[in-house]
Amino acid sequence: MKKTLLSFVACVAIAGCSTMAANSPVKTVDGVLVGANGMTLYTFDRDVAGSGKSVCNGPCATNWPPLVARSAPGGDYSLVTRDDGTTQLAYKGKPLYYWVKDAKPGDKTGDGVNQVWRTARP
Repeated sequence: MKKTLLSFVACVAIAGCSTMAANSPVKTVDGVLVGANGMTLYTFDRDVAGSGKSVCNGPCATNWPPLVARSAPGGDYSLVTRDDGTTQLAYKGKPLYYWVKDAKPGDKTGDGVNQVWRTARP
């Protein structure tokens, strides 16, 4: 009975870990960070890593929608608080954004826009 219970607990723990990984809001595809929807993520050079803030608000955020998240998966990921009070996922302290002109997963048309937007890479 004790061995069976221990095996059950181990299986549940493993299943829980795989579920957390599968539900992560970010993954790496071809060396680029992408959201759960498969769309490329970007960083903004004007954001200061580790400041806990995003400087892309208002019209900027219309073109560069933030990756809004309620929690961070840990490791190099954290949350920053936006001017409107929502929280945004950050990688190594840099907030993550989508680019409104990327039409499908795999598009990277935002890389280098105005020489301040970069494809997010692990």
